[in-house]
Amino acid sequence: MNYTEEEIHGLHTKASHRENIIFASFYILVFVVAVPGNTLALWVFCRQAVTSPSKLFLRHLAIADVSYVLILPMRVVYHLSDSHWPFGEVPCRLVGFLFYLNMYCSLYFMTCIGLDRLLALVLPLKSRAMRKTAYARAVVVSLWVTVTVSMTPLLFSKDQTMTIQVDNTTVVMCNQLYLENTSPKALVSTMVAFTIPLVTIVVSYVLILLKLKGVKQQERPVGDKAIRMIILVMVNFLVAFVPYHVNRSIYIERHTHSDIGTASIKALALANRVTSALTCVSGVLDPIMYFFLARTYQSILLQLYCIDKGDLVSGPPCP
Repeated sequence: MNYTEEEIHGLHTKASHRENIIFASFYILVFVVAVPGNTLALWVFCRQAVTSPSKLFLRHLAIADVSYVLILPMRVVYHLSDSHWPFGEVPCRLVGFLFYLNMYCSLYFMTCIGLDRLLALVLPLKSRAMRKTAYARAVVVSLWVTVTVSMTPLLFSKDQTMTIQVDNTTVVMCNQLYLENTSPKALVSTMVAFTIPLVTIVVSYVLILLKLKGVKQQERPVGDKAIRMIILVMVNFLVAFVPYHVNRSIYIERHTHSDIGTASIKALALANRVTSALTCVSGVLDPIMYFFLARTYQSILLQLYCIDKGDLVSGPPCP
């Protein structure tokens, strides 16, 4: 069945009232949890001297997370307004730009952390010359510039808001929220952009685990820390990023068929909203990773909650 552009936009835009309440509540919850955790992490990492590549990558991962979660209130208002975008054209473009910019920066900074751990644990002597902060700074700058340039067209794309009639209601939609580019080029760029960090992280962590099998008993604390990092990063990938990219690939492929039906469009639209929302979970999971990887962050967080570092279960009350 063939649809006009406005009909397709309407099918993608209008969620049920119950769905809007659920999405708004979810974004509020993520915002309340992620903002304090990532802001504290950013404050801690910015006060620390950068003595290793991992510390620098963690700092910029926190920057990416803070930048992303700070735009969530716009999504909250959108859903509380029953799928209506009240902010206008420029904020619509900015939301799309920051979404992709910070999502892919987070992906690649986590990948850099995994590579750094691989070099430190598997090739500690040979990699010493490579693991310099100067090289890490060059990588950080290159990543920010590359991803920013790649996403800049979103800032200059025209007509990203559209006024349509849905169920006798005038709705202003923002294309940058949940309506994906369905061109073949978008499919290729999606697969390449996600496959590179995914394969890199999986290979890095498999090599690290193989190395840890032969670790001596006195070196177990280092191995335990590495295993915690592997688990946290893989959970982050599987929950926040894999569903979105798998769904986006299916979304793009299905929309290349001219005979796509109403039920399929609505199902793809709902899946796209759900998986897009799940990417926000990374902003909640990353502070948990900081807690186990960054001692200073862990110490300050425990002090705030008046918990003795030696007793994480039942710390003493605040004096």
